[in-house]
Amino acid sequence: MYSISTLFLHGIIIGIAATLVLDIWALVAKRAYDAAPANWALAGRWFAHMKNGVYRHDNIADALPVRGELAIGWIAHYVVGIVYGILVVTIWFFQNVSYPTLFAPLLIGLVLATCAAWFLMQPGLGLGVAARKTPDPLRMRLRTIVNHVVFTLALYLSALALSGYLA
Repeated sequence: MYSISTLFLHGIIIGIAATLVLDIWALVAKRAYDAAPANWALAGRWFAHMKNGVYRHDNIADALPVRGELAIGWIAHYVVGIVYGILVVTIWFFQNVSYPTLFAPLLIGLVLATCAAWFLMQPGLGLGVAARKTPDPLRMRLRTIVNHVVFTLALYLSALALSGYLA
């Protein structure tokens, strides 16, 4: 069994790797399906406004721009990915299993991350619960699910690669 600090490091590595795979997927989807990638500047604006106690906007694009919002958005994106990676490894630790198994990535990468997008981030950006205020909510919901399926698989495969490397 690994020490807590080693597991924490594994979670960081897995989270970064899975987030990077998600970003590569976004580039592929942009070319293949003309799917608009996430606007990390607007996400950064949303995160930056939280320090003033503003967690929800009618339309984040109408909110006051924040210096460094693009960098804030990218950093937050990777920090969230790292947190999810740590949560996955934490579940494996408490399950007392030889990781990786698929349950934890499914729970965190698909269920938790999709719910966070639908019920926290999208409403916070002014898109409504599960993107209901967007021009094509069904398409946005499906994109959210597909992106999180990719992230889930990336969490699992990153952990598999790491465990193979450590073996």
